[in-house]
Amino acid sequence: MAQFNSDSQISTSTSRIAKPSSEFYSVFSEEEILGIIHALEVRREIPLKYSYKGRGAKIWNDFYLKYIIPTWYRTSNIEINLLKDNFQYINGNLQNCEKVNIIDVGSGNSYPVREFIRKLNKLGKLNKYVALDISKELLNLSQTNIIKWFPHLKFTNNTIDIENHSIPKHLLQNQDKLDSNTANIILHLGVTMGNHHNRKAAFKNFRDSMDKNDLLVFTNEIGCNSQWNGEARGGCNYHAQQIYKWIQANIGINEDCELIRKYDLETDSVVANIKFCHNYTINFSFMEIDKNVEISQGEEITIWRHHKFEIPRLLQEIEEAGLQLVHYSTNKYSSHIMVICSIVNS
Repeated sequence: MAQFNSDSQISTSTSRIAKPSSEFYSVFSEEEILGIIHALEVRREIPLKYSYKGRGAKIWNDFYLKYIIPTWYRTSNIEINLLKDNFQYINGNLQNCEKVNIIDVGSGNSYPVREFIRKLNKLGKLNKYVALDISKELLNLSQTNIIKWFPHLKFTNNTIDIENHSIPKHLLQNQDKLDSNTANIILHLGVTMGNHHNRKAAFKNFRDSMDKNDLLVFTNEIGCNSQWNGEARGGCNYHAQQIYKWIQANIGINEDCELIRKYDLETDSVVANIKFCHNYTINFSFMEIDKNVEISQGEEITIWRHHKFEIPRLLQEIEEAGLQLVHYSTNKYSSHIMVICSIVNS
């Protein structure tokens, strides 16, 4: 793991100075800026989750609309298809419940759940849809779409970082009532589980948010990360490239770096890193924050990551979090998996 370089190790007189832009400071809270500084110092990373905030929401939405949403020439969407294939199974496991809430964690623009919501609504089982995301801008997109598609649906949204917090209790109707006839279907789609730096914390926070009737439904890619062929595609291509450009402009490192995509053994993930071509001092100055982070020439910082699961390891991580597997299925190419979990019965 990369270590923080102190001022004594790199003289600022031989370093180029980078100052984050006003846009950077307008997007992130003081707590989030401190989180970015800590991640840079400790593990040389700007966490991917922050890339969905501010203008990053438009970057991601444009990527989704261009490459992922079904069109006349691309009729298939892995997430939508897996939800469709598993609908009867999910609904069948909730027959003892009169109503369900959909709690969509990392909702983005809510496109993947549109048909899922429609089916539950048609059956008269849907109580409400709750969109949760780290990005207020993506929540605004979600709200616009849901109101357009389902104008009479009870809808609420809230910001959340699932790596650091469980789902607020007030969003989980009847969470503490053992005789509740309303269950929560907690969704975590977009293969987002594999993007988390701390999957263990995310799984635990999901577990702590669940009651006995609730289900956690998430998707991810499956396979061996180390067998990556070096070809940048999907998020590793377009999304990582756009994040790279945004960071260059808003951290102030100009063109003195390059984008490197590779397999990272330590995290068993495919990553996109910024490699620095010069010594840099990044000066963070905001409210009570006045902090320099020193980056040496040749060092790399991670800005995008994705971890594929091999199924035995995935099942182990679920079990370690206090969850139990209810069901899983893969797409026809066995490249993606949808997993349905409940809490372990005590």
